[in-house]
Amino acid sequence: MADPSSYRPKPGQIPDSPGVYKFRDEHRRVIYVGKAKNLRQRLANYFQDLAALHPRTRTMVTTAASVEWTVVSTEVEALQLEYSWIKEFDPRFNVKYRDDKSYPYLAVTLNEEFPRVQVMRGAKKKGVRYFGPYGHAWAIRETVDLMLRVFPVRTCSAGVFKNAARTGRPCLLGYIGKCSAPCVGRVTPEEHRELAGDFCDFMAGRTGTYIRRLEKDMMAAAEEMEYERAARLRDDVEALKRAMEKSAVVLADATDADLIAVAEDELEAAVQIFHVRGGRVRGQRGWVTDKVENVDTSGLVEHALQQLYGEETGDSVPKEVLVPALPEDPDAVSQWLADRRGSHVSLRIPQRGDKKDLMATVQRNAQQALGLHKTKRASDLTTRSRALEEIAEALGLDTAPLRIECFDISHLQGDDVVASMVVFEDGLARKSEYRRFQIKGFEGQDDVRSMHEVIGRRFKRYLQEKERTGEWEETPAPTGPVPARQTAPAALTGPAAPVVGVDTVPGAGTTSVPDTTPDPDAEPREDDGRPKRFAYPPQLVVVDGGQPQVAAAKRALDELGIDDIAVCGLAKRLEEVWLPEDDDPVVLPRSSEGLYLLQRARDEAHRFAITYQRAKRAKRIRSSPLDAVAGLGETRKQALIKHFGSVKKLKQATIDEICEVPGIGRRTAESVAVALASAAPATPAVNTATGEIIEDDDGGSTT
Repeated sequence: MADPSSYRPKPGQIPDSPGVYKFRDEHRRVIYVGKAKNLRQRLANYFQDLAALHPRTRTMVTTAASVEWTVVSTEVEALQLEYSWIKEFDPRFNVKYRDDKSYPYLAVTLNEEFPRVQVMRGAKKKGVRYFGPYGHAWAIRETVDLMLRVFPVRTCSAGVFKNAARTGRPCLLGYIGKCSAPCVGRVTPEEHRELAGDFCDFMAGRTGTYIRRLEKDMMAAAEEMEYERAARLRDDVEALKRAMEKSAVVLADATDADLIAVAEDELEAAVQIFHVRGGRVRGQRGWVTDKVENVDTSGLVEHALQQLYGEETGDSVPKEVLVPALPEDPDAVSQWLADRRGSHVSLRIPQRGDKKDLMATVQRNAQQALGLHKTKRASDLTTRSRALEEIAEALGLDTAPLRIECFDISHLQGDDVVASMVVFEDGLARKSEYRRFQIKGFEGQDDVRSMHEVIGRRFKRYLQEKERTGEWEETPAPTGPVPARQTAPAALTGPAAPVVGVDTVPGAGTTSVPDTTPDPDAEPREDDGRPKRFAYPPQLVVVDGGQPQVAAAKRALDELGIDDIAVCGLAKRLEEVWLPEDDDPVVLPRSSEGLYLLQRARDEAHRFAITYQRAKRAKRIRSSPLDAVAGLGETRKQALIKHFGSVKKLKQATIDEICEVPGIGRRTAESVAVALASAAPATPAVNTATGEIIEDDDGGSTT
């Protein structure tokens, strides 16, 4: 635990102007970001007697090892910079609302030639008009189904649209009148875009115009005795009214506003937001957060506003925002919102009338959300805590392993040998930190050597990061050239950084990355607080296997001088837990939560490894002799195959014939001919059901 006085700046060093400040821990990770009208006064509050500080603030300042600040011109700039840094550094002591990106939106793709109405989730895209969010996707589909009678906008996917255009036959919706069928030219692109615009106007709250217009057309049709048309218009009016009934009027005068309510206790807070457009509730969302910093209701509201509008512009920011408590600097926040909208935004607390009543409804929703969250999480937290305690007790650890890394090896009969590393923190999987390795040290099948190589590479990167940041002094190791390592922190002190090794592939991707190892002789870059490669150690390493794999992992750590990370293995046959240098396994009860957590980590590592191994195998099988031709991209490869019909026919072609393909020069044609001539014959594909060799059209196998 650090003493705040050891890094406290001198009073004269801190400016008395607005700014944003960052606290960093001993690993140079940013653990807290804050803003202030007066930096000198605000920072002085953190360096009081520890007994006078709030427990959360005390934990933060004793975890920190340094503080730095950036001066800005106005409070609005400070608000924007604070939001940017929180998004960039993800500090562990800042309030962070759990993202609700899974909420469904009704989206109109105005960026396409023929706009499409669909349900969308995830990050918002440029050129797409969004309505919502909604609580359930089925609610969107019911509304759209009613409105397509009046606004027959395209809802099909790009593939269906292209197929209909190719065949000249619209889909079912085109036949029953719920699509204007632009795919077959029933309407022009301009007419279809006008329909999409009317659809957006209606969803935005301008409903009265269309209802009155349809009713007028209905009466005119009845007077002209066009009863079928009048009946169709009557049904259209009823459909629109039913769609409107799904979002009842809650505020008069077609108000556009967002209402934000907060329910909190000592440990957690729930935020509920109602989006009101045209006087009707058009969407709802909610967040729950741990109160990791000493923050009151006004601070929670300010954080919610940053989360809600930090990346929004234009009409996505409403004219009015109603809150239960004003932020510490309401004028600066209002100006920030106005800058994002492009016009004035009213930020206030509702005092009377319909808005106050609706705020009470939002508040009740927030209270219910907090209660439901605490009911669910109580059992979850208890179970995870018990699992970690059982693991610590069974393995003889001093503390519960807050970070567990599990490794597995995967291959197919010795080919495409790969490994996986999955990470569990506080008993929960952290998929953003999964990593994949290609075995490079040798060829063939040897799980023990593979495990030794992977563990060595992972922790060698960790030591390099510690050396680069200067966290320990380099001293000669007694058994080799690797520097001995000083004792690392026994517990994880912050959110773990993404572990991106130069010979690994991040978990989100599906393909390998090139070796980008930095030059060891180059000057290290200035530390900017961003997560580094293999920066943080686990408290426990779990390997998939028994005594041999555990011994290999332990040997790899010993060779690097690392002696404060526990190692164990989980054997599949009897689910036994093996420890280094122990002849007998540790047998956990089948009902043990600790065993269940180890099994989850092992199974997840196995799944992740075999997924990567299959992807590599599929990529190798799909490889072509043309891949070896330098400078020949996918477009020209496809042009060659399309021109000749197959690789076999291309192989039989002369250089002059290859030059006839558009975009292929003589030098490239010569390279193609050489590559095909030197390529080994393809292995025939076999139908595993019949045993037959699968031939292509020219007598060659499909592989």
